[in-house]
Amino acid sequence: MKKIFLVEDDKAIAKNLMRLLQSEGFAVTHVSTQKEAVRMLAESRFDMALVDISLPDGNGFAVCTEIKQTQHIPVIFLTASGDEASVVTGLNMGADDYITKPFRPRELIARIGAALRKTECRSAGFERNGLCVDTGSGIVKKNGKEVFLSALEYRLLLIFINNPQNIITRDRLLDELWDAAGEFVNNNTLTVYIKRLREKIEDDPAKPQIILTVHGTGYRLGGSYVTE
Repeated sequence: MKKIFLVEDDKAIAKNLMRLLQSEGFAVTHVSTQKEAVRMLAESRFDMALVDISLPDGNGFAVCTEIKQTQHIPVIFLTASGDEASVVTGLNMGADDYITKPFRPRELIARIGAALRKTECRSAGFERNGLCVDTGSGIVKKNGKEVFLSALEYRLLLIFINNPQNIITRDRLLDELWDAAGEFVNNNTLTVYIKRLREKIEDDPAKPQIILTVHGTGYRLGGSYVTE
């Protein structure tokens, strides 16, 4: 269960937020002041924080700084105004997102989910179009849900991850997959594995964005990526 740290001084808003978040399966810890927030951060660990910018004894910017220095978790600011200066200040201080009150419950839940997925991807080591690969554990996730790959499918994916800047020929893929599998892999088999892998990791397998075809040559990893 993901733990959310809520820093909000408006009791009515806090109550409604806690009810919403708990109904979505989150555990919520709520404080209403900057002083309480700093104390709680020293005592407990959280997965993400929702922080009101305006607090009775300070502001959410100071709380965000404390969070980023001590727990390195995503922060979403809750602000009563769409003031551009406040938004820019928050983002420059390391906040991951912001949402203006009054906000729509489903939008807030979606933003929380997106922030948590980004954090999982950064810690996993590879991210592209919602695909997260933890090469240490071998766990593959797509949009936060685990994807189960066969040994050859996973090996095929690793070849692309380990060669992010290169066009990989079909001959090279055949050689590496044959060595890994200990059995003969032919052109038809490779085509099948590429197709199956795309069906599991692409948003639209018919229009792949992760594994791209380089006509007449082979394949390459698409677009921007994150590795560690």
